Amino acid sequence: MRIVYMGTPDIAVPCLRLLADGKHEVVGVFTQPDRPKGRGHHTIPTPVKAAAAAYGFPVYQPLSLRRGEEAQAAIETLRQFAPDLIVVMAYGQILPKEVLELPKHGCINLHASLLPAYRGAAPIQWAILNGETKTGVTAMQMAEGLDTGDMLLKKEISIGEEETAAELHDRLAALSAEVLAETLTALEQGTLRAEPQNDALSSYASRITKEMSALDFTRPAAELHDRIRAITGFTILEGKRLKVYASRVTEPVSGTPGTIVDEKAFVVACGDGKGLRLTEIQPEGKRRMTAEEFLRGKTLCKGETLG
Repeated sequence: MRIVYMGTPDIAVPCLRLLADGKHEVVGVFTQPDRPKGRGHHTIPTPVKAAAAAYGFPVYQPLSLRRGEEAQAAIETLRQFAPDLIVVMAYGQILPKEVLELPKHGCINLHASLLPAYRGAAPIQWAILNGETKTGVTAMQMAEGLDTGDMLLKKEISIGEEETAAELHDRLAALSAEVLAETLTALEQGTLRAEPQNDALSSYASRITKEMSALDFTRPAAELHDRIRAITGFTILEGKRLKVYASRVTEPVSGTPGTIVDEKAFVVACGDGKGLRLTEIQPEGKRRMTAEEFLRGKTLCKGETLG
């Protein structure tokens, strides 16, 4: 088949590699425009653009596929490609109807959740935030709504109790390529069976904001642990910001929520009577380190309050 691939971040790279190394012809790659990153605000290529360039695929980066002259030019380019299929993974744009209807086999999207759960931009983080024990990847036939198309194939994996969003991200990226391979095979063999999503069971995974990382120690310890695993937490220690990258829930402790109840292990009391041990942190203006390293040069006081 002649395939156009659309994707942008790291999670979308394994699917592109699968297509590039397979028997189908990748006729073009669409990705988001390059944007400035880092302290120096240097413009760097998206991960998918970098991967596509390594394979020598033509790359297109329209700001929009829905409005303006640039969008129309991009759609005309797609028509000239005459793709049999468009494969999408975390592209970052909603495709207009004329693009969805352009390929012979339509557009197939790989989404990092077990649809209809966690439609939207941040399914990996929200699955961990909500304490889910399983997630997966769904291949779906794209429709005009946001992740609302008919489901074609699913693969499920468990989420580890200590697993972070970054770790889960990498496993789901690899799983996405597996799902895509099976979906393409089934498409060729004519065995794909579309299953409509039950909208009544759907949930929305909105974008993550910086404010969501604030740790409220009046909440249960397990909830804060999940927040740290999902999006990294932060609190205030002695008037300075303290990032928290890893934690452990402890047995019940005695103390007001937010106070340090074990100064040698950096355990903080939480709202459900359990403790949260901060195990990997980054003090303001310093590097990321283990709590053990931090405590070698810092003496905490029992009863000291965070937040």
